[in-house]
Amino acid sequence: MNIIYADQHHLDYLLEHDNHISEVMLKRKLAAREVLVVQNDDNSVLGWLRFGYFWDEIPFMNLIYLVKSYRQRGIGRKLVGFWEAEMKAQGHSIVMTSTLSDEQAQHFYRKLGYKDAGSLLLKNEALEILFTKLL
Repeated sequence: MNIIYADQHHLDYLLEHDNHISEVMLKRKLAAREVLVVQNDDNSVLGWLRFGYFWDEIPFMNLIYLVKSYRQRGIGRKLVGFWEAEMKAQGHSIVMTSTLSDEQAQHFYRKLGYKDAGSLLLKNEALEILFTKLL
């Protein structure tokens, strides 16, 4: 298993499998080094993590996704840990993420040490729970 920053080589795969982002925005994120991919030894993609910056300052994990057959194996934990270490190495002392209250991801983040930090309620959506973690 190998975790690297995604590049143009990953563009077609990510466009095909990540329907939560436009091509224009994904290209920007690749150029800004804001997408990580986890690969097998044969370079097949097992999952990815996209992030940005809350208030243009605090690293914010926008999405983590693992191919279903690779879930529950500790790969997500390693991917988040890699991202956190990268953010700490860049001088950040806190990271953020969020999830909908009706999603199981909230339990994953809490197990990784993320703390509830507030919420956002948008019309016709479940409550969005915000999480922070000190590095």
